Amino acid sequence: MVTIAIIGLGSFGCRVVDELLETDAELIILDRDRDVVEKYKSNVLNAFITDAINEETLQKVIPSDIDAVVVDLGDALESSILVTNHLRKMGIAQIIVKAKSDEHGEILKLVGASKIIYPDLDAAIHITPLLLSSDFFNYIQLSENFSIAEIKVRSELVGKSLIESSIRQNFGLNVIATRIENENQMSPISNPKMILQSDMILIAAGEPDSFIKYSAKSEDKANIKKKKSLFRAFAKNKN
Repeated sequence: MVTIAIIGLGSFGCRVVDELLETDAELIILDRDRDVVEKYKSNVLNAFITDAINEETLQKVIPSDIDAVVVDLGDALESSILVTNHLRKMGIAQIIVKAKSDEHGEILKLVGASKIIYPDLDAAIHITPLLLSSDFFNYIQLSENFSIAEIKVRSELVGKSLIESSIRQNFGLNVIATRIENENQMSPISNPKMILQSDMILIAAGEPDSFIKYSAKSEDKANIKKKKSLFRAFAKNKN
């Protein structure tokens, strides 16, 4: 059984708790806000209404062998740094901390954070490609050179089979699943002779430049170059 502590129940911390409650993980939560702690108290292993920056308090309520600790102390930058340092000195292996800026994140790494989360940056990375092209329905940047996205079927490909479309050869994209527009059910690719339809959404994987190339259509080269630069910039910030 995995045991995880969430220190600070801001919007990010609460979202993490909500997601983990759907699993079999055992949760320990800490926050100064009585109301938010009471909201989750009956669904977690332990809940504490306390100031988490106190090192003695952390030693009492966080087991040294805990699997991971998530820290979300909102705008309290100094507090998040102190708590991260306390957790490191306790020997916690996985310390995941929400940061407000690159500078904040760098300090958190120095004092012991094993992973930094930038919710605002992640949201920007997710939405920017959608704003740059109407061909994207969803976009996830997994690394600087690898993304997964939901894309429309280009008009000239409608009626062709997947293998005839040459999407991999022409654009460098691997189609891994499909769904019908306005429906959520996805179907994995099992037949390369599947016919592409105008209302079909393709779930594809590839490099950011490959998605720009696929969505470019008849746009001028300068505009395509600008989009590629933006995608690369966000990809680098992601990592």
